[in-house]
Amino acid sequence: MPLCGMTIFHISRIRKAGFPSAAYAKYCTSQNVKCVFGKTMVTYKYRNFVKKLQFHWKKDGNEIYIMDKIIFHIDVNSAYLSWSALDKLQHGSATDLRTIPAIIGGDMAKRHGVVLAKSIPAKAYGIVTGEPIVNAMRKCPGLLIEPPNHSLYHERSRELMQLLSDISPDIEQVSVDECYLDYTSIKRLFPTPIDAADHIRAQVLEKLGFTVNIGISDRKVLAKMASDFQKPNLTHTLYSYEIKEKMWPLPVSSLFMCGHSSMESLQKLGILTIGDLAGTDVAILTSHLKSHGKLLWEYANGIDESVVEITQAVEKSIGSSTTLPKDAVTTGEAQHVLLELAESVARRLRSSGQMAEMISIEIKYNTFKKVSHQTTLLQPTSGSDTIYRTACTLLDELWDGTPIRLLGIRSSKLISAEEPIQLNLFDLSKKEASLEKALDSIRQKYGADAVVRGSLLRHKPEKSET
Repeated sequence: MPLCGMTIFHISRIRKAGFPSAAYAKYCTSQNVKCVFGKTMVTYKYRNFVKKLQFHWKKDGNEIYIMDKIIFHIDVNSAYLSWSALDKLQHGSATDLRTIPAIIGGDMAKRHGVVLAKSIPAKAYGIVTGEPIVNAMRKCPGLLIEPPNHSLYHERSRELMQLLSDISPDIEQVSVDECYLDYTSIKRLFPTPIDAADHIRAQVLEKLGFTVNIGISDRKVLAKMASDFQKPNLTHTLYSYEIKEKMWPLPVSSLFMCGHSSMESLQKLGILTIGDLAGTDVAILTSHLKSHGKLLWEYANGIDESVVEITQAVEKSIGSSTTLPKDAVTTGEAQHVLLELAESVARRLRSSGQMAEMISIEIKYNTFKKVSHQTTLLQPTSGSDTIYRTACTLLDELWDGTPIRLLGIRSSKLISAEEPIQLNLFDLSKKEASLEKALDSIRQKYGADAVVRGSLLRHKPEKSET
């Protein structure tokens, strides 16, 4: 239904459509602009100009907030401590560092260095990241100190980014334990952004064993702020229309980019909360904090036009794995899973315009022991049959008969599908490629399940990309 007399917050796509240009300009719709809000479609009528655009939108009282982008900020909960805890558990430790007062950093014997990460029980003692270990020991004499293992952390970070990239390629990694994700490319797969975030958190916990917080917003800075709300393993939203309620009451020190020095300067001006900062004359702030004062004022008001800076890197490997609902105990059961994984990997290879020269499989037994095996192909492929046959051969060579909890296939040594390859007289890969291309076209038009192998119809394990 037409909505009149409401405030429309300016966004870039409306500027390009011909509306007046000014960041966060407000449009009074009482006379000139009428808007019809469908479930996801917004129709703008400005004089004789009509424009239909697809946006996320929210009605709040007498205002309509339109969001041309949704951004996730994904942050590992106590990353260094979580990763060290998992590593120790996998190597036989009976103690989970996450459940006791523990920190990562420094040297326990010499008691020097700073706190790099802390457990939730350690936080209860008032221990904060960045403080000297000597201070932390005074607060909690029984504190356990674990030295950092940076090679382990980089490997865990790589695994996380690989998993997230399999869910959405639109990722900007900003540190070893955090990244931004643009929701646009996956929004059709989920009912709401919260459903997507909850799915991501569940995948990380199931496949990697640790937890993340996810902040959701239409602004990068607000997504980051939201991910730092209550922890662990939670999803929070902080859209532009929510900042008055959720962000402004917080102490100014909790604002992103407001360090200790800035906090002290603001407190001297009587600015104690983010709301106080948002309502302060920006000229006063710049006179005391220069350009940083303006930046803090913008962040306090939810102003941040930056976008997710996606790095389009060529994938070094493409894989898929699944945790089985029931342990596989026979070759037939394992091969059935490998068939579906092979089809998934092959489809993604073809979609990316690449072929693989190496195939590997991974097995996790019900004892949680992991083993893997790989082989180099005689010629590169993106065909599901070749990948499947190779995976079955590797399975025969690797599996010792222990019940299987997880199976995975990974393709590597990727080359462009445009590169010429040497075919022998009896090679069927050309026919296989034509068939696969035809099947891909059918699936693209009618859905992924439009064409399914008969053997896969009997039962289907819950698969997800890794």
